[in-house]
Amino acid sequence: MSDCLFCKIVRGDIPADKVYESDGVIVFRDIDPKAPVHLLAIPHEHYSGIHEIPDTDMDIMKRVNSAVSATVKQENLDKEGYRLVVNYGTISGQAVPHIHVHILSGRPMDWPPG
Repeated sequence: MSDCLFCKIVRGDIPADKVYESDGVIVFRDIDPKAPVHLLAIPHEHYSGIHEIPDTDMDIMKRVNSAVSATVKQENLDKEGYRLVVNYGTISGQAVPHIHVHILSGRPMDWPPG
């Protein structure tokens, strides 16, 4: 999708503070962090929500999860803890309609999160 912010990051049209990149996934620092550590993991492929991925392409989420796992280890987030968040739609707070996983850490997290 040509006007999608995250697609522009994937194409290199917009810079991002990347912390990890591998196998069709980029992890970068959120420009409006909600925690001391706030990273976003995005696949190169554009889908607004997980439910839009065809069964034949579900390997996308395996690659995203693998990148998240590698990133939390690389950034030592596995020592104190972290929260993963995936939103879909405006009611959930999704600001960019491109699948992404928020990786939040560096402070206590309340529950429920809403």
